[in-house]
Amino acid sequence: MFPYSCSVLSRYENQITILSDYLEEFPETDEPVWILGRQHHLNADKSKLLLDISARLWFTYRRKFSPIGGTGPSSDAGWGCMLRCGQMMLAQALICRHLGRDWQWEKHKKQPEEYHRILRCFLDRKDCCYSIHQMAQMGVGEGKSIGEWFGPNTVAQVLKKLALFDEWNSLAVYVSMDNTVVIEDIKKMCWSPPQSSSASHSSAHLHRSALGQNKNTAGLCTGWKPLLLIIPLRLGINHINPVYIDAFKECFKMPQSLGALGGKPNNAYYFIGFLGNELIYLDPHTTQSFVDTEENGTVDDESFHCQEAPHRMKIMNLDPSVALGFFCKEECDFDNWCSLVQKEILKQQSLRMFELVQKHPPHWPPFIPPTKPEVTTTGAELIESTDKLFELEEEFEILSV
Repeated sequence: MFPYSCSVLSRYENQITILSDYLEEFPETDEPVWILGRQHHLNADKSKLLLDISARLWFTYRRKFSPIGGTGPSSDAGWGCMLRCGQMMLAQALICRHLGRDWQWEKHKKQPEEYHRILRCFLDRKDCCYSIHQMAQMGVGEGKSIGEWFGPNTVAQVLKKLALFDEWNSLAVYVSMDNTVVIEDIKKMCWSPPQSSSASHSSAHLHRSALGQNKNTAGLCTGWKPLLLIIPLRLGINHINPVYIDAFKECFKMPQSLGALGGKPNNAYYFIGFLGNELIYLDPHTTQSFVDTEENGTVDDESFHCQEAPHRMKIMNLDPSVALGFFCKEECDFDNWCSLVQKEILKQQSLRMFELVQKHPPHWPPFIPPTKPEVTTTGAELIESTDKLFELEEEFEILSV
């Protein structure tokens, strides 16, 4: 045991040393760093900050995967950055759902099966539910050709539709409209009614058994379905309006935070936090080779974690088109999020970043929770048939400036 313990300790210390070297790029400051709802102090716990960042799943351009649609591109370099950022935000939600926000990743350390199962959802294969193949082909139904760049709202709509086919994670994905989050609609969507037919009950039972769970899983029978809440916004015309900056930063402090999708025109980043007036982000613009599963079902995961200091950019350089993300595993998490929004975001009397209302606006069409379309195909065949199953959603409106 002793030699093994020394080896583990040495490897851990080596990792800390490497991360500390990278952290020299951060300025000496007493200001806190906020990363997805967690506060770090550079003067006290630099290494913890980088370990927290490196634990996030990092999805980048890939090459040499099977052609999308059979004859399409075999690399997403140059066009897939917003899709990769959407994958990163969703992956963070799944990490929180199965492993918890404080789960840590360490190089060469054995990880739980749930972690590898999450990773497999995003591999660049047509049979993986959130692969670049599935996202690009679902984007066709949103008016985007394969190989065309997505905006934050488009990728949010694509994730919402793909989640309907993901029974394991059983997420309720709510994408706000007209800069308005409706509490009544979210609760209606997340509180799924009991399944009535014996066939569906049997299916749910078998699914729970496959997961090794004896109790009901949210969304499989009855109960609160974990919520992925995405709020597409436009925080200005050509540039971000400074009036929104404090509220935007406040979102990264919330324990439910999944960060934000955004960046610059045709140049997407996944924003995970901030330091002062600089945003901290993971950059997908690195092209790596396709990685598949090993024979035992695990994934060689080193290339899925950024082990260098994250990039930073001045918040005023941010393109005004963004999408905020939040994850609420339980109803109490959502209720807490609503309280925080009322306290920190809606205190602004004018030019609010978004609105939070209790009741469904009477002038809106009735809210119908999305359900999985009744189709008989699966996998790549399914995705190619979905462009006629969904209507195009409204684009988000520009906020007053």
